[in-house]
Amino acid sequence: MKDILLINVSGDDRPGITTAVTAVLAQYDVNILDVGQSVIHDNLSLGILAQIPQSHEAAPVLKDVLFRLHELDVQVRFEPVSEDSYEKWVGQQGKPQHIVTLLARLITAEHIAKVTEVTAAEGLNVDHISRLSGRIPLDQLNKPGNTGKACVEFSVRGEGLNIGDYRKSLLELSSQMNVDIAYQEDSVYRRHRRLVLFDMDSTLIEGEVIDELALEAGVGEAVAAITARAMAGAIDFQSSFRQRVAMLKGLDASVLDKVAERLTLTEGAEYLVDTLKALGYKTAILSGGFTFFGERIRDRLGIDYMYANNLEIVNGVVSGEVRGEIVDGQRKAEILVELAAKENIKLEQTVAVGDGANDLPMLSIAGLGIAYRAKPLVRASAKQAISNIGLDGILYLMGIRDRDAW
Repeated sequence: MKDILLINVSGDDRPGITTAVTAVLAQYDVNILDVGQSVIHDNLSLGILAQIPQSHEAAPVLKDVLFRLHELDVQVRFEPVSEDSYEKWVGQQGKPQHIVTLLARLITAEHIAKVTEVTAAEGLNVDHISRLSGRIPLDQLNKPGNTGKACVEFSVRGEGLNIGDYRKSLLELSSQMNVDIAYQEDSVYRRHRRLVLFDMDSTLIEGEVIDELALEAGVGEAVAAITARAMAGAIDFQSSFRQRVAMLKGLDASVLDKVAERLTLTEGAEYLVDTLKALGYKTAILSGGFTFFGERIRDRLGIDYMYANNLEIVNGVVSGEVRGEIVDGQRKAEILVELAAKENIKLEQTVAVGDGANDLPMLSIAGLGIAYRAKPLVRASAKQAISNIGLDGILYLMGIRDRDAW
């Protein structure tokens, strides 16, 4: 019978430790069944699952490894692994894999304790934990009103008792701890998204453009009230949109430039889109707002596609009508499908981001649908939600680390 050993090495990290161990093992024709290595604050943790061939005894191998690592002043621990234990471990590789992403301004021990607690209660095993966000400087860490971002990703394996209940538990934790926790099935599509589609108002930009126009027209409170009900899903978007546009009738068209100049991008929007472009993703704006403003945001960010509503201007004033088909929730979903076909990608490779009820149709069919700082109905209905950090937190849900970003 061939011996199987788990070799655990730990100590101060420096070049040559992995080479030293494997060079000794190579002298005995050892097979590597598994290997993993991580470094936290310059401290190395290296694990090697090794199979020693029948032609060699285990004792000389252990002695030579121990001697070599003693020279390098690092610690080593050996653990024998039975064939039954090994075969059981091999049998686990067919089990479903899941990704749980924890996002916050600052991650605490309590956050990780709670996430792993509900994971274990579900009968799932955490295989791997990794930090996707960059290292945090102390001056930022201790700064009042921290506006940074932090992300830890958990790779989880197992069937689970009830994945629906697990997702519900994670959502409850999000609310209790004021963090964002996303659950995704781990698949090839999760790592190969290609098209990201954004709502504009209250997603790529702060606030609702139509409410800003209404303020200029002197009907701000009335329009804002209708907007809030429409975004919450309390009233039909198309009819409420026409009603609000009608209330803008007579507004001087020069006001549009004034409003456009004061539009503010959402936290993280510019960095997010720059990173997506650098990595080769296609991007699109699907807005229930107006093309006048959508084109400016498109140009400002370098977005590939833009779809919105045409606000009719007659003799220099707003007519109170829109031209053409209204981009409502159903139309957004249709455009998503059309763009996926145009880019020759599957729906599973799309990402959709929005905040209102009229975004739910596209969020529901996208491979990754994200409610961003959304209304309660939308947050509860979407596959994923981000509420506590900037829009660039979406990169973490796509598995993109800070060090990979531009």
